[in-house]
Amino acid sequence: MAMQAAEIEMTIKAALPDAKVTITDLAGDGDHWAAEVVSAAFKGLSRLKQHQLVQAAFGEKMGRELHALALKTSVPQD
Repeated sequence: MAMQAAEIEMTIKAALPDAKVTITDLAGDGDHWAAEVVSAAFKGLSRLKQHQLVQAAFGEKMGRELHALALKTSVPQD
């Protein structure tokens, strides 16, 4: 069963409570998602490490319940 936008957002926020998350259904099929995640937890991390931090929040769901997730991550602007 595919994950819904609200569940994706809640999963990310559970791992990164300060995150501002925007979810977009890329194909209109509820199976291909994009997430824009802004979190202070990303400060000092490479883009790769930022993405790995978000992906780790999904554990085994990544690639199973969550088929495709395009990520855009950033640190909040002061």
